[in-house]
Amino acid sequence: MATTKWILDPTHSEVEFKIKHLMISTVTGTFGSFTATDVQTEGEDFTTAKGTITIDVNSVNTKNEQRDGHLKAPDFFDVATYPEIKFVLSKVENVDADGSYNIQGEMTMHGVTKIIKLESEFGGVIKDPWGNTRAGLTVSGKIHRKDFGLSWNGTTEAGGLVLGEDVKIHAALEFVKG
Repeated sequence: MATTKWILDPTHSEVEFKIKHLMISTVTGTFGSFTATDVQTEGEDFTTAKGTITIDVNSVNTKNEQRDGHLKAPDFFDVATYPEIKFVLSKVENVDADGSYNIQGEMTMHGVTKIIKLESEFGGVIKDPWGNTRAGLTVSGKIHRKDFGLSWNGTTEAGGLVLGEDVKIHAALEFVKG
């Protein structure tokens, strides 16, 4: 079967994260700049997918300029030293016949590389009104931020943590056949 190359459509894609704040609410952040390289499948079979997602950490946005500045500083992402988060897809497992996949790959963040597993829902492949072939999928899961050296925290008056340690990840990705 022929190898198919796919190009990320950034205007129809997003990457976000969620983390507990004061253990009573959740803060959502997005990354406004990210790329996908070397994305390919055998034919249009996304269980054979390979590729790399690279996130520009400086594009973090939590809708609070002061918090974003703190996230970019050495307490967290340290963008001056570690400007990118990278995920290299290595394995896709079909969970059911309805487009649910488990995916695995190497995530590098803050100078630490770990193998992580995420869940994915494949939306399918279609022809758009302009004759392009498109594929869409969502990816979700969670990571433990301390596993990547992001260990800053504070405590409340009552002794509770300011930030949760688990970070939920969600990405909605749309690709155009290249």
